[in-house]
Amino acid sequence: MKKAIAILGSTGSIGTQALDVIAHLPDRFRVVALAAGRQVDLLADQACRHRPKLLAVATEELAGELRRRLQALAPEYRPEIAWGDGGLERVATHPESELVLTSVVGALGVRPTLAAIQAGKDIALANKETLVAAGELVMAAARARGVRIIPVDSEHSAIFQSLGGADPSRVRRILLTASGGPFRGWKDLSGVTREAALRHPRWNMGAKVTIDSATLMNKALEMIEAYWLFGVDMAHIEVVVHPQSILHSAVEFCDGSIIAQLGPTDMRLPIQYALCYPERCEGVTEPLDLAALGSLTFERPDVETFPSLNYARQAITMGGTMPAVLNAANEVAVERFLAGEIPFTGIFKLVSGVMGRHEVVHQPDLEAIFAADRWARAVARQQVVSA
Repeated sequence: MKKAIAILGSTGSIGTQALDVIAHLPDRFRVVALAAGRQVDLLADQACRHRPKLLAVATEELAGELRRRLQALAPEYRPEIAWGDGGLERVATHPESELVLTSVVGALGVRPTLAAIQAGKDIALANKETLVAAGELVMAAARARGVRIIPVDSEHSAIFQSLGGADPSRVRRILLTASGGPFRGWKDLSGVTREAALRHPRWNMGAKVTIDSATLMNKALEMIEAYWLFGVDMAHIEVVVHPQSILHSAVEFCDGSIIAQLGPTDMRLPIQYALCYPERCEGVTEPLDLAALGSLTFERPDVETFPSLNYARQAITMGGTMPAVLNAANEVAVERFLAGEIPFTGIFKLVSGVMGRHEVVHQPDLEAIFAADRWARAVARQQVVSA
């Protein structure tokens, strides 16, 4: 039987690569639902190729545009088309799907991911913000429903594979690797331009994730995600800079053994592992030639120049709504930097300033988390940031 897949964010970087994997393994998967934002032409092409029963886009107007596009491309193909937040949740809970790939960007992924879990769907999680903002609620819901959450981020996939189902109490350290981004080794970030920050040395990602990599905020968010995914205390989660991005992360056990996962810098590998889990399928990526790599190097992160990692530890220590505030403030900071409103170093100042003004709500429900998210975004949009 083919595994039925629904994808939230099918036109993004992860979504398009997931469809590459599915096309590579047509006997194993069928696509039953796709959700995208505003890229109607690409979604129409994907839909004509994979023929899902349900599609979703951001607005009713875009739904009409998609319907006309499909009529021109494949008049005999008439899927159901939904829109808005309700459309996302309908894709997430499609009755035929067995696995939902959550690859939308930002806190937008929280509600549909929770809806999928409540519907009993296994989750391939490529939206770290879902666990950053609402990790306690999401993991509790998954345990209650007996749902598996399989990480897609290359680092968390590596940890998941390295753990091999081991008891978290036997883990001494989780070692999250970071490429270091385009400014590794820099001490002065005051002159960083938008164009320079978007030139990642190793990975091809969307703009938001690329900027997060440049500030090391992606690693801060991944620390929080690892905290919830693997049940390891934040004090035992460390970041190591590994510029080659070949060793994707590792686990050190109580006996001193370190188990790591290595692979090419190709997101299709962790995507395929998550889609196929618990099986391993014939790979879509090129084999890794260790001899050709030469040396692999590792460094400690510079937390003075890149203070994002400290923000993650602070957010988990304070708990409650603070991780959601960190995430929301960062999303707005990145938007403002990309729009030319604040300098690169202003991202750190803005996030720190919003966190410093927040009064934490402990043991929040989902509505309290979203209230904190809205508050943080409002403050971050208004905050004046100097060069």
